[in-house]
Amino acid sequence: MAKVAVIIPAAGAGKRFGGAVKKPFALLDGRPLFIRAIELFVNRPDVCQTILTVAPDDMDVVREKYAANLMFMGIKLVRGGTERYLSVRAALDEVDPQAELVCVHDAVRPCVLESWINTVFERAAQTGAAILAAPLTGTIKRVAGDRIEQTVSRAGLFEAQTPQVFRKEILAAAYAALPADVRPTDDAEAVERHGVAVTIVPADRRNIKITGPGDMSLAESISKDFARQKRAAGGPRGPFEEAQW
Repeated sequence: MAKVAVIIPAAGAGKRFGGAVKKPFALLDGRPLFIRAIELFVNRPDVCQTILTVAPDDMDVVREKYAANLMFMGIKLVRGGTERYLSVRAALDEVDPQAELVCVHDAVRPCVLESWINTVFERAAQTGAAILAAPLTGTIKRVAGDRIEQTVSRAGLFEAQTPQVFRKEILAAAYAALPADVRPTDDAEAVERHGVAVTIVPADRRNIKITGPGDMSLAESISKDFARQKRAAGGPRGPFEEAQW
């Protein structure tokens, strides 16, 4: 079983979510999104380290307000950057030497099946680089202004998700070689640019990324549905039940 270090980027660029709090700190069924994201991984025997990156102006607040959570779950707190890739780059410098794989997971993606995590970890161990992704199902239009320019075939098109998992040396080398003028929107892009093929592990749109306030109610519904399915299947119950299955 390969040992995995998990990086949860939660720094962003300081934009507000719903006018009150930053997205990672918004409450989903009573718990912050970033905590629910962390809970997906902390009880796994293959995870040897969990790193949370937050914006510099949030460091003191997170240390004080969530001290018990961080201590209980053994989270390493790292100062993040103004963009996601800068936060991941900073976290890579803090990865435990025993980790063979590095998993990067969005702090605002709280609904992930354990079976998806198992599979993407396994595929990354086999191939060196694997990500969850969902096939595009709608009709895709290329638009300029408010006018359709072209209908694009969706054949072979996937929406990248997280977790994204890589052999530690592959991800570290990809970020070290990244040109100064390139700002990758996900880790797979950095690895692709480094010439490494990335394997797709199919998931679906239930692996929702919170982008607006309306996504919160959908994520809560999905999370509760996951928990109901687990109970129906006779799975064990625990403190992180909804996030773990």
